[in-house]
Amino acid sequence: MIKEIFGTKIGMTQVFSSAGELLPVTLVEVEPACILEEMNYPGKKKAKIGCFKIKETKISKIKKPQRGYFKKEKAPAYRLIKEVEAEKDPDFPFLKGEQKKEGAQKENTQEEKKAPSRYVGIEMFSQGQHITVRSKSKGKGFAGAIKRHRMRRQPSSHGSGMHRRVGSVGASATPSKIAKNKKMPGHLGSNYRVTKNLEILKIDEEKRVIFIKGNVSGSRGAIVKLTKQN
Repeated sequence: MIKEIFGTKIGMTQVFSSAGELLPVTLVEVEPACILEEMNYPGKKKAKIGCFKIKETKISKIKKPQRGYFKKEKAPAYRLIKEVEAEKDPDFPFLKGEQKKEGAQKENTQEEKKAPSRYVGIEMFSQGQHITVRSKSKGKGFAGAIKRHRMRRQPSSHGSGMHRRVGSVGASATPSKIAKNKKMPGHLGSNYRVTKNLEILKIDEEKRVIFIKGNVSGSRGAIVKLTKQN
């Protein structure tokens, strides 16, 4: 089916391994996602999925073109629509029925039961599997060079007026300008971070929660992208 899915970061906790080792884990809730349509690109196969189902009471917040799209695809409304990577030979059973010609024989009910579901969730992962996680880090606003780039501070004596400043940033008469990519104060955080080779320690199917070993960037409630590794 698909290789990627989106979840919500709940927070962090710690668990004990079988050897008695205390391990930090990140909890990510993965709700069932609906495969909306198949996307074919040269050399790639992707699928458009809908994540985070919207309640009927908030359906008025969706724009009318989006409502028509969900109605056309015969799917409930979702808050997030993304294109994700699919397997080499994906099996999307709901697309096969739409491509059948008129006057065709009735579909076999037994084959429909065996066909994979249109909804994909936490069952696509397994315990001990390694995944790649992509999420947005916490935004910390404007920060100085010491906090942003871990620079060393200037002399702290009373005669110095350069305690936490950057210092000289320009060059001499040649080239007489500031070099590109100079480490200076600026906006810190709120960037997408990718962490590879994270291990799944535990899966709670009832609560739809994945226990990921280690830290995942982002605050509570952040949207996390989980990708299966080959």
